[in-house]
Amino acid sequence: MSVLDLGIDLGTANIIISAGRSGAILNEPTVIAFDKNAERVVAFGTEAYKMIGRAPEHIAVIKPLKDGVISNNDMAQELIRLCILKVIGKRLINPRIVMCVPSGITAVERKAVVESAVSAGARTVYLIEEPVAALLGAGEDIMRPFGRMVVDIGGGTSDIAVTSLGGIVAANSVKKAGNAFNASIQRYIEENYRLSIGERTAEDAKITTANVFWPSEEKKMVVSGRSLVTGLPTKIEISEADIAAALTEDIDQIIAAVRTVFEKTPPELVGDIYDHGILLTGGGALLRGLDMYITREFGVKCHVADDPLGCVARGTHLAFKVRDKLRNGFEKARI
Repeated sequence: MSVLDLGIDLGTANIIISAGRSGAILNEPTVIAFDKNAERVVAFGTEAYKMIGRAPEHIAVIKPLKDGVISNNDMAQELIRLCILKVIGKRLINPRIVMCVPSGITAVERKAVVESAVSAGARTVYLIEEPVAALLGAGEDIMRPFGRMVVDIGGGTSDIAVTSLGGIVAANSVKKAGNAFNASIQRYIEENYRLSIGERTAEDAKITTANVFWPSEEKKMVVSGRSLVTGLPTKIEISEADIAAALTEDIDQIIAAVRTVFEKTPPELVGDIYDHGILLTGGGALLRGLDMYITREFGVKCHVADDPLGCVARGTHLAFKVRDKLRNGFEKARI
């Protein structure tokens, strides 16, 4: 059998697969729809995402990952298998796979990730921690004796790490990221406007109206939902200031996690970071004003990576080339 090397960023929000020089060749929401009556999968990825909040009772629309780790092993395995098949088609291939995991993952959670890759037909499985993959994918040379800091904000976790000489020197991970942001927006609107909105509506509000550094009362958008007072459909206007207020607690917890990493980092490497800056990756990097917010908090320049959504996925595949040089944050899994 021929061998194909695949890098898989199995994220809470999206699964991204990369291979070769072509970069990302699949990017789908980490969602799968299961027909309970027929006992079969009826959709996955984008098609399943469209069913959220709209599917009939007999179809379960499932997100098999929560807070960066697998919460539904069977559905995660099936989703990975279907995505790999979409990439390789019907060719008889046993891929070598690098799977990305949060830096704070437990042994049990690691085992679940490996089992999912093996069930999808992987010949060999490697695990790489998200901050290492993010730095590699952003084009950073982490092999040098030079401190580099990354803040990778995904769908389920925010991972912060400092690397030098091909290894992680200090790291932290918090379960405050894209999905938590959506939930906070939903909760804020319920409490302040007595309106219940769906997860997708909250995500749209986050993408189009969020500005956590310089929020305006003037920039607004209309959201629709169910009134908690009358039970009827209702529309309201919300502003950038509303979204910023909703996200304040989550952002502050990420800031606290970054501060913890700084406190654990040797002074020489802190000096490197001061000179080089903090790299912001992941979907959360697209939150308007977040880079300036971090810069203000620490007095260290923070910059958003080019294509922050694709950094981790690119890094997973690039890890094949440097796997013998990485000191930690990367391992070959026992199958």
